[in-house]
Amino acid sequence: MKITQLSVFVENAPGHILAPCRALADAGVNIRALSLADSQTFGILRLIVSDWRRAAKVLEDADFSVKATEVIAVEVPDHPGGLTEVLEALQNSSVNIEYMYAFPFGRGEKATLIIRFDKPDAAIATLQSRGIGLIRQNELERERE
Repeated sequence: MKITQLSVFVENAPGHILAPCRALADAGVNIRALSLADSQTFGILRLIVSDWRRAAKVLEDADFSVKATEVIAVEVPDHPGGLTEVLEALQNSSVNIEYMYAFPFGRGEKATLIIRFDKPDAAIATLQSRGIGLIRQNELERERE
């Protein structure tokens, strides 16, 4: 149930996220979701893509520093309080959320969050035991019709 996210390290300056995005576009890799976090001198561009292995190679060949990380795509009820339901499922566990961001992929009345947990296997078990849906890597890699 874990999916692979790529973290690309870029300079924190105007226009510096264009180059990795252009490299992926030229290689035919679709960006499904992204998050950009910054510090004073650099940024971390986190990406969920249609083909993470190919994307990592393309970015490394373009001289970017790339790290693959396991994250979990969690289905969230798409109504007020939906996120609260997911967070309450984790409340009494020893699992910590390191970061999360929204993802424009949903099924039915669900939205999706990408979440990085300190203990991903424990998070998966806890979420599944509470009936919370998870999205698999192959579902994210399929082209939308």
